Amino acid sequence: MSAATTAPTTYVKATAWREAISKEELRELLEQKDWRSWVSIAVDWGIVFACFWMVATWTNPFTIVLALFLIGARQLGLAVMMHEASHRTLFRGRRLNDWAGNWLCAYPIWSDLKPYRPYHVQHHAKTGTVDDPDLGLVTPFPITGQSLRRKFWRDLSGQTGRKFFKAGLRRTFGRAKTDADARRAAQGVLITNLVLLAILWAWGHPWLYLLWIGAWLTTNTLVTRIRAIAEHALTPDREEPFGRTRTTIASWWERLFIAPNRVNYHLEHHLAMTVPHYNLPKMHAMLRDRGMLADCCVDHGYWTVLERAASKTSAQEEAKPEQEAEDRPPVRYPPF
Repeated sequence: MSAATTAPTTYVKATAWREAISKEELRELLEQKDWRSWVSIAVDWGIVFACFWMVATWTNPFTIVLALFLIGARQLGLAVMMHEASHRTLFRGRRLNDWAGNWLCAYPIWSDLKPYRPYHVQHHAKTGTVDDPDLGLVTPFPITGQSLRRKFWRDLSGQTGRKFFKAGLRRTFGRAKTDADARRAAQGVLITNLVLLAILWAWGHPWLYLLWIGAWLTTNTLVTRIRAIAEHALTPDREEPFGRTRTTIASWWERLFIAPNRVNYHLEHHLAMTVPHYNLPKMHAMLRDRGMLADCCVDHGYWTVLERAASKTSAQEEAKPEQEAEDRPPVRYPPF
């Protein structure tokens, strides 16, 4: 079928979802409820401190490994909340939105809302194009299973995390003397992490802070990679908003360990990026029940996505050797 015949269909598909959802329903989806965001932030931090308590109470290899995976996922959860703040959907008041987005979410995980916001807006405007700042995270796929396992090993062994650490040093502390924004971010990172350490010290277990650092260097980079693959890799090469973005229907344990704060509803987020995270499941159900997602990129479970991401065979690799680029941190901050 020629491009001339497919373009009108694509256009209709890209706009029809607005007709499937009434103006009243859209207003409800866009409604911000501050208490829901407070709950999400509290759950993220609550799980982190529950992990600290668990390891302090039962210190053994199993609880330590479990805590690392849970904390790493909650660090991603805080990054998701920073992402919400970048769209000004975390809290209705702009000052509270930006303050909480930085001090409760971004700074503790060594991020910064101010430069992230324009970076992320460009991703939405240029999704899947050569101007998409996140394109390098999804273009290598599919790769071989061996290659994907190597990437996972670099994450869990801290090799990827060390590169993020060095990049963080350069962009904040390395420029703090000459760049006011870098100085502000460096102060925020130091203060929030010192407060966390002080709380654990007052509790009598300062060594538990190593779990926070260890997760940031290892399991957090792993779940961030999985999330990036699921959101945009191996999607149909069609015009946005239905063509280059995926929603992954996650089980309860996937939401706990991989997809916190409804980050798995990424197609819906790209359709209407100012719908708060807690309303995305409702939006998904509306679109699904009205037949708008029938031929869209919706997968059930992250394992399904990862199987396709690692579907390149050894024979294909020999015919066209994959050029596995060295893992590099994003230009500024982990993308969403």
